[in-house]
Amino acid sequence: MASRSANPYYQGPVTDHFDGTRFFNPEGVEPGNLADLWKWKTNGQRARWPKRIPLRREQAPSCERVDGEDLRVTMIGHASLLIQVAGLNILTDPVWSPRASPFSFAGPKRVIEPGIAFDALPPIDLVLVTHNHYDHLDLETLARLQKVHRPRIVTPLGNDVIMRPRLAEARIDTMDWGDNLVIADGVTLHAEPCHHWSARGIGDRRMALWAAFVLETPAGRIYHIGDTGFHDGINYRAAAEKHGAFRLAILPIGAYEPRWFMKGQHQNPEEAVIGMRLANAAFAVGHHFGTFQLTDEAIEAPVEHLADALTAHAVSPARFRPLRAGEIFDVPAV
Repeated sequence: MASRSANPYYQGPVTDHFDGTRFFNPEGVEPGNLADLWKWKTNGQRARWPKRIPLRREQAPSCERVDGEDLRVTMIGHASLLIQVAGLNILTDPVWSPRASPFSFAGPKRVIEPGIAFDALPPIDLVLVTHNHYDHLDLETLARLQKVHRPRIVTPLGNDVIMRPRLAEARIDTMDWGDNLVIADGVTLHAEPCHHWSARGIGDRRMALWAAFVLETPAGRIYHIGDTGFHDGINYRAAAEKHGAFRLAILPIGAYEPRWFMKGQHQNPEEAVIGMRLANAAFAVGHHFGTFQLTDEAIEAPVEHLADALTAHAVSPARFRPLRAGEIFDVPAV
């Protein structure tokens, strides 16, 4: 058994996805090694992105809250979305910082401003942080949210230790795969597997957990994944079997090239469409594209490849929308 003291974030019993020191994807493919990373970074196939894209806000959120059967999703950028449902305002993986990086002077820089200005946010009740990569867990943004909104923060095991130095007074709940939390009357949050990994530096790989979330609400079930490899659809099938049909699936569609390196950690648009169908989701939102250049594909490639995949799998484009920063989707009732 590996030494538990080697993990600075989490100490707990060995499970089917934790070996005593590191978390892992059961029967899955772990990310490549440093030699693979170097091969990718020197392949000369990185597309050129524009340095700046103007924000075309569809509209500011027209109401502070929605209730009843209503479900509204507003794209902020990358994996940051505002979900409004059951009287709650929920942010996923909030990043308002100019870079997805541990440094203010280097690392992936956003090419479009957030779809909602930070000061224009409605009152935020809940923040979901899916894992600790810098494009998903941004301590600067979380500290700003804590100062202004004091939301409840929920994240997979170990990530609270990363947050605490900046969020000493925050309410932070951690979840393992299979756990659930009652958020409000009629609203329950479930943590479920996704095929990914974690790291904040070079010595802490897979020492904090990653997860997908399922929101069970009076307006229907929402399946949110921050990052995942397709993993033969195993986790999509399991989610449908456990939870039943979803009104909405929020699925990553970007950062997928080159496939030989990214397949185990980032699904491509076609896999997202197949995942939507396997999860039995009535509608889907595509995210994780068009904000930070993380991989080789061109900035418009995810949207173009998604359109091709929807046609190939006979899914109406109205059912799977790749939201641009500032775009709002009022999800139809089912």
